[in-house]
Amino acid sequence: MKHILLLAGIVCALAFSGCYTVPETGRTAVILPLFDDVQQGAQAFSELKASEKISTDPADNAQVQRVGQRIATAVGNRMPGAQWEFVVFDAPKTVNAFALPGGKVGVYTGLLRLAGNDDELAFVIGHEIAHVTSRHGAQRVTAQVGVAVGAAVLAESTKDKKNSELYQLAYGLGSTGGTLAYSRFHESEADFIGLRYSAYAGYDPRAAISFWKKMSAGKADSGWLMTLLSTHPADAERIAAMEKELPNVLPIYEANRRKE
Repeated sequence: MKHILLLAGIVCALAFSGCYTVPETGRTAVILPLFDDVQQGAQAFSELKASEKISTDPADNAQVQRVGQRIATAVGNRMPGAQWEFVVFDAPKTVNAFALPGGKVGVYTGLLRLAGNDDELAFVIGHEIAHVTSRHGAQRVTAQVGVAVGAAVLAESTKDKKNSELYQLAYGLGSTGGTLAYSRFHESEADFIGLRYSAYAGYDPRAAISFWKKMSAGKADSGWLMTLLSTHPADAERIAAMEKELPNVLPIYEANRRKE
């Protein structure tokens, strides 16, 4: 058991040496300083560009570049050293976008068809970039390491006990539930920050509501159990949260909007 406890101590020591403050919220997060997420993000983006079809549509590319660059300017030094790159992937059935550390952003044409204007697209890009500036990916890796170490410590400490398997099952269920809740919190935090990034860039944050209403349209109510097991908050819940936040971000938009 000594070597398990030693491992746990090492991980804890590393964790506390890697605290990170989320720029827009001031929340302090624990991150293991064991990997270069910028390098990994650049490598993953290169692999995606090599394996997926890139759109050559002039209008789609112009829109993503236009909106993306304004969001990047609004983000500013919240992502120091970013080498911004915005790529449109030609996948009409994929309603998705993503951002990777280092300023790498991908938008699928399926999402562009759903997002009816620049304002809606700005929120989506701002939301995805918020995951990066908040270092949500690194936080999840850190949490996974903590769960794995905890499982190893529990297995070692209960291996000779009568209810060892029951203890480990309970731990597994509890840690899974905690991980899912953590992921839902990250999505809500990215919504909160994404509203601000789009507003700072001069895009109307109310478009986040119209976008998510379209995303939610036609979906059946998944019920409380499926929501509990989901990595994302329920659509109605996140729409309500953003509507509540609008009075705080509309003044930012009015101060930065462009009279075009």
